[in-house]
Amino acid sequence: MVVYHLSTECYPIAKVGGLADVVGALPKYQNKIKGVDAKVVMPWYNKSFVHEHEFDIVFDGFIHQGPNMLQVQVLKEKTDVLGFELFMVRIPGLLDRDNPYGYQDESFQFLAFQHGVLHWLSAMEIRPDILHCHDYHTGLVPFMIEHCHEFSFLRGVKTIGTIHNGEYQGMMSWEMANYMPSFDSYKWGLMDWNGFINPLASMIKCATAFTTVSQGYLEELFVSFRGLESLVRDEFGKAYGIINGIDSDVWNPETDPMLDFNFNIKNAIGQKRKNKEKLCKEYGLKPELPLFAFIGRFATEKGADFLPDVVWRSIKQSYGALNIMILGSGNSYIENKLKEYDYTYTNFALDLGYKEHLSHKIYASADFLLMPSRVEPCGLNQMYSMRYGTIPIVRYTGGLRDTVEDISTGGAGINFTFPGVDDIIHAMNRALGIYNEKDVMKNLINANMNFDFSWEKSAEKYIALYKN
Repeated sequence: MVVYHLSTECYPIAKVGGLADVVGALPKYQNKIKGVDAKVVMPWYNKSFVHEHEFDIVFDGFIHQGPNMLQVQVLKEKTDVLGFELFMVRIPGLLDRDNPYGYQDESFQFLAFQHGVLHWLSAMEIRPDILHCHDYHTGLVPFMIEHCHEFSFLRGVKTIGTIHNGEYQGMMSWEMANYMPSFDSYKWGLMDWNGFINPLASMIKCATAFTTVSQGYLEELFVSFRGLESLVRDEFGKAYGIINGIDSDVWNPETDPMLDFNFNIKNAIGQKRKNKEKLCKEYGLKPELPLFAFIGRFATEKGADFLPDVVWRSIKQSYGALNIMILGSGNSYIENKLKEYDYTYTNFALDLGYKEHLSHKIYASADFLLMPSRVEPCGLNQMYSMRYGTIPIVRYTGGLRDTVEDISTGGAGINFTFPGVDDIIHAMNRALGIYNEKDVMKNLINANMNFDFSWEKSAEKYIALYKN
């Protein structure tokens, strides 16, 4: 079975969020299953990975995007160093940039990527068993292979669409249809939602099946999906919720090269303390106090707008009896407010930006991880923290409720129901209440490290779906 994963992100080449971690791990674990040949196709980026590895040009051609003729090159990484064949699509001016997102012509960018991929597969007569499309950036592929004349060779290929985050749907005006490969105009409704081309809606309509990255998130989409609730209810017969996993080779505290002190479940207490002491010394925190951490984008969907008030109130109410460390970036107001508190409070440390090495160190050092998300389709941070013996404090939503059970019902995490500062502070106070109970903390650390969130199980579920 030959599977092509189409995505704009893939760790370690280009990462903005959890999409990259999934696409960088799922194909690798699928390839461990007998009879499966999973590959990844993504845009070419001006990134260090690209310059540090050798590529072969396996295709060189042209596509028309409206009046523009664009060169399309497909480059294959020579050594399959990631555990799967990696193909990168380069289109001068569109797919040769530093970053995946943030450009004013993103609609042209993603259209060109989808067109370029399908043109290459058709021209070279490559017919996969499955095209697995990740998020709206590849959401028009299921429509294109069935209804665009240029891709008749691919007609009938099965497609899976995975919704990693339904908050982003890629809506664009119908003028953009002039830049697509030609299609029968009477099929326009398969791309339309409320008078716009909606790639995510089109993926749901046209894909053979579609998945969400947790069962809990799938259930939430029936009632909250930024206007697509009725569509997902209509198409529920081909909807599946499959929880993400984590790459247990990369996220392994016993072998992680990014840690100062490696550890396993037997020596976690002492080694985590050493990691914490070193991190606290570096950032001017007090290692004898509990360390709460937040890692992620400063976006409202992640509950990051609560962070300034959480920092201020928790430090005031506890009389400085805790540490808080935040790693992330995004909303400028949140950044500036947290910078102010970083200057004001000795119990608070802030590091702006995305730093993979530091995130590993924080997971290995922190006592508690905060995830106050308004929306969390799956969540990987809580799985990373649990793998590293850090107790997750999460809002009970989406994939967080699928993976973190509260200590009050026999679980090893702390849950709260409503997105708001009061509930977050209450959850943190619960954490403070158990921090000095050494036996309780030891049992929670052991319980979290014993959870198995590896990709093996999820990879097998995807293969079963492909076969079905």
